[in-house]
Amino acid sequence: MKEIKGFLDRNMRQYGMILALVTIMIFFGLVTKGKLIWPRNISMLIRQNAYVLILAIGMMLCILTGGNIDLSVGSLVALVSAMSGLMATTLGLPSWLAICLSMLTGLLAGMWQGFWIAVVKVPPFITTLAGMLVFRGLNNIILDGKTLPLSGLYTTIGTGSVPDIAPNTLPDFLRIGDLLKLQNKPDYLNVTMLIVGFVLSGLYLLYVLLNRKSKQARGYEVASLKSTIGKALLFFIIINICSYWLAMDEGLPILLILLAVLYAIYSFIASKTILGRHLYAMGGNIKAAELSGVNTKKMMFFVYSNMGLLAGIAAVVTAGRSMAASPNVGVNFELDAIGACFIGGASANGGVGTIWGAVVGAFIMGIMNNGMSIIGFDVFLQSLAKGMVVLLAVAFDMFSKSRSRLG
Repeated sequence: MKEIKGFLDRNMRQYGMILALVTIMIFFGLVTKGKLIWPRNISMLIRQNAYVLILAIGMMLCILTGGNIDLSVGSLVALVSAMSGLMATTLGLPSWLAICLSMLTGLLAGMWQGFWIAVVKVPPFITTLAGMLVFRGLNNIILDGKTLPLSGLYTTIGTGSVPDIAPNTLPDFLRIGDLLKLQNKPDYLNVTMLIVGFVLSGLYLLYVLLNRKSKQARGYEVASLKSTIGKALLFFIIINICSYWLAMDEGLPILLILLAVLYAIYSFIASKTILGRHLYAMGGNIKAAELSGVNTKKMMFFVYSNMGLLAGIAAVVTAGRSMAASPNVGVNFELDAIGACFIGGASANGGVGTIWGAVVGAFIMGIMNNGMSIIGFDVFLQSLAKGMVVLLAVAFDMFSKSRSRLG
C-alpha cells in the first residue's frame, strides 16, 4: 500500500493530466453523442486549436522563469496577421516572403519587449500589458477596420493536408465508421497517414528501449523492462489509433507536422540543454541561479523574444485557417495559452512544468471549447467553465506543494 501511495504521489501531476484529458474526452464524447470523436471533427480540432498549442509552448518557457506571463500574445497575433494582409494582399508580395516577414515582425516585437524586461527591468506583467495595447492599436491602424483576404501558402499551412501516396478502397472489416455510425463515413483510408503513424510509433518504441538501456549503462535507476515495454506499447497503440482516425478523414494535416516539429525542438531545449536547466533554475530560486552563474538578463530576453517568434507562427496559422487578416483576431488568445500551461502542470511560482504538459493542457482547453460549442453552451458559460478549470488547476498545484512540504 505504501508503494502504491508513493507511486501516486510521485506521478500525480503527470498522470493526473492524462487522466483529466481522457475523462474530459469521454464526457464530451457521451454528451455530444459521439460527434466530438468524428474523424472530421478531430481534424478540425487540431486546426482550430493549433494556435493554443504554439502559444502554450512559448508561454511555458516564460512561466518557468518565475511565474512570469505574456499578456500581449493575442494582440501580437493580431498585429502579425495584419502585417500578413498588408504584405500579401495590399503590397502583392509572394506568400512565402510575406510569411517570413510576418514571423520576423513577431520576433522583433518579442525582442522589443525582451529589451524592456531584461535591460530596463520593467516587470513582465507591465511590459506585456503595454504591449497588448500597443500591438492591438497598430493592428487597427494597419487594417483600418477592414478584413483582407489571404490565400496561397497561408491556406495550405492553415487548412491543407499531405497528399495521399496511394488512395485505396476501404475493406469491409476496416469500416469502423459504419460500426460507430459516424457522419461522412469514408470509402477509403489515407495510406500516407497510416504509414506515418506506424513509423512514428515504431520509432517511439525504439527510442524508449534505447533510452532505458543508455540510462542503465550509466548507472541510473530505471523502471523494470516489463513496465517500460508496457508503457511504450500503450503509446504505440494510441498513436496508431489516432493515425487511423485521421486516415478516415483528409489524412495528415500540415499543421500537425508543424506542431510535432515545434514540440520536438522545445522539448529538447527544455530537458536536454543548458538553456533549459537555467530556465528551471531561475524558477526555483532566481537569486541562487544568479549566484551560480546564470545570466538571468539573457534568459529573460530569450524567452520573450522566443514568445514573439511563436506568436508570429501562431498568427500565420490563424490567418491561414481563416483565410483572412481580421482586426478582431487574437482576442483572449493569451488567456487560452496561460490556462493551458497551468492546466498542464505549470507552477504559478515558476520552475515547474513541461512542454508535454503544455500540449496536454492545450488539448484539454481545445476539447472543452469544441465540446461546449457542439452542445450549444452559451459563450458566457464557456468562459465560466474554463475559468473554473484554470482556478482548480492552480489550486491543485498549491495543494500538492503543501502536501509535499508536510510529508
